[in-house]
Amino acid sequence: MDDSLLPLFTLFASTTLIGLAIGKTLSRFHLPYIWLHKVDKSSKRHGGELVAEVLQSHGVRQIFTLPGGHISPILVAAEKLGIRIVDTRHEASAVFAADAVARMSGTVGVAAVTAGPGLTNTITAVKNAQMAESPVLIIGGATATILKGRGALQDIDHMSLFKPLCKFSASVTCVRDIVPVARQAFQVAQSGTPGPVFIEFPIDVLYPYDMVSKELGVKEEGKSLMQRIINWYLGNYLDNLYAGAWEPQDTKPLKVIIPFASSDLVNRCAEVVSRSKKPVILLGSQATLPPTPVEDLRRSLETLGIPCFLGGMSRGLLGRKSAIQMRQQRRDALKEADVIILAGAVCDFRLSYGRGMGRKAKIIAVNRNKDQLYKNSDMFWKPSVAVVSDVATFMRDLAAALTGYQCDEEWITSLRERDEAKEAINIKMAEDMPEVHLNPMKVLNELEELLPSDAVLIGDGGDFVATAAYILRPRGPLMWLDPGAFGTLGVGGGFALGAKICRPESQVWIIYGDGALGYSLAEFDTYARHKTPVIALVGNDAGWTQIARDQVPTFGSSVACDLAYCDYDKAMEGLGAKGISVGRNDSIPDKLKEAQKLHDEGYPVLVNVFIGKTKFREGSLSV
Repeated sequence: MDDSLLPLFTLFASTTLIGLAIGKTLSRFHLPYIWLHKVDKSSKRHGGELVAEVLQSHGVRQIFTLPGGHISPILVAAEKLGIRIVDTRHEASAVFAADAVARMSGTVGVAAVTAGPGLTNTITAVKNAQMAESPVLIIGGATATILKGRGALQDIDHMSLFKPLCKFSASVTCVRDIVPVARQAFQVAQSGTPGPVFIEFPIDVLYPYDMVSKELGVKEEGKSLMQRIINWYLGNYLDNLYAGAWEPQDTKPLKVIIPFASSDLVNRCAEVVSRSKKPVILLGSQATLPPTPVEDLRRSLETLGIPCFLGGMSRGLLGRKSAIQMRQQRRDALKEADVIILAGAVCDFRLSYGRGMGRKAKIIAVNRNKDQLYKNSDMFWKPSVAVVSDVATFMRDLAAALTGYQCDEEWITSLRERDEAKEAINIKMAEDMPEVHLNPMKVLNELEELLPSDAVLIGDGGDFVATAAYILRPRGPLMWLDPGAFGTLGVGGGFALGAKICRPESQVWIIYGDGALGYSLAEFDTYARHKTPVIALVGNDAGWTQIARDQVPTFGSSVACDLAYCDYDKAMEGLGAKGISVGRNDSIPDKLKEAQKLHDEGYPVLVNVFIGKTKFREGSLSV
């Protein structure tokens, strides 16, 4: 070999050996290749501060959480910025509370939970928010990126769990990406069809540089070549993590994208309605979404004067009593109607998949979600006009296009007479005395007469809550919350918490079945600690009655459907709340007024009402 080439060969050989060693090390430790960056290592700032700044700039006023070390920087930073931190007794309740805030405020509700089991505990609540189309941001902690798959505490693949449930899912891998990822999540949550979004924050993007450096074990010196290589790699990994972290970034909200109907399409629908003799409107939860205020929607519906059936969050939209709201005999009305406007209502099980609508009826379907818009249209029904649009804005524009239109008075009168006849039967049934305990219909009728004008009602249960839906009349818009299409039990504790924080001056009532109560009874401790008094009315019939209605007559067994007549009210004392028991010989109004008085004094209250069996809803199916 030419001696002049020896230095070059030596350099090449040594570089190759070092490269192979680095490659082997990276492979052995599953470490990503990185770029080199300069970093301000003296800064005491941390990623949690950036998260909090984005939340604040998006109008977030509270975070619901169950704390964990992975997310502590976010909670502490948010509190310093004046964002209220509300800790629950179960992660699902935190998401349910955020869901309630989203529905009632028209903003994004936020829940933050720790890694692993903290996030897996939210899965049902996140799916419920997805099906209810609620814009909820789930913030999740995670193990450091460099340690994923190496047996770190609570390290699992969160993304695989949340991608099917959320409109947007992302894992933040460096501090400089926190702000843009969070802004995008807020935008996606509210655009189009609203829904939940998820951001995973590995622990090393949230804590200060010096703490992360210490935990990674970065050393200035190493005895062996391999140790020096590892130290070099870890140091540069850390620098990449924090490079550009504290450079100024815009935290303001991005523009939310919402679909609106064209004027031509609105006019086409107006022409269909103008020719109808028996029109009917079915409103779903989407009708309450921003940007059109619910008060504007209400005025538009009253201007149209078309009979309305309200469902989901649209319950209460027309007030306690309205000349155009119908509550009974919906099935018959749909069969007779010549025009049906599905204003956010979906042809799923709640509308018998669409097969209950008259075959000759012209159907105008309006929905932000194209899949929901055409749900089951390949089987039982066909839309005459399908409109991808914000529901409330469409109804406002439709009313404007139908200026001077008047619905047939005979049609309205016939539906009203059916309503009154059915309700008269229900009132008579409420006076029947069961063999034991109280008539649930009687209890609910008494409550209906005592509810104040600003009461917020939350349904969490099966048979007792379904009965309440026929009897209780929400007083106004956004004053009724139920799970929605998923039919989830256990929403009550979290929903009530979020509702009370949104409406602190209102009476918030949870209408509980005794089975559903078991999911969130411990949240009465949360109400007491956070001074958010709510009132729970528990229909205690010692069983999963909604299920038993099917199971017992069909299979002759009540297996797994039987509970005990528990003294749930007595558990309240240990949770910092008040309990009231209501039995056969008690005055129902007096007991309910006692609960309202305790509420006004600042106590969470549980009213444990022992109820018997009635024939109301006999034959109702549980699926």
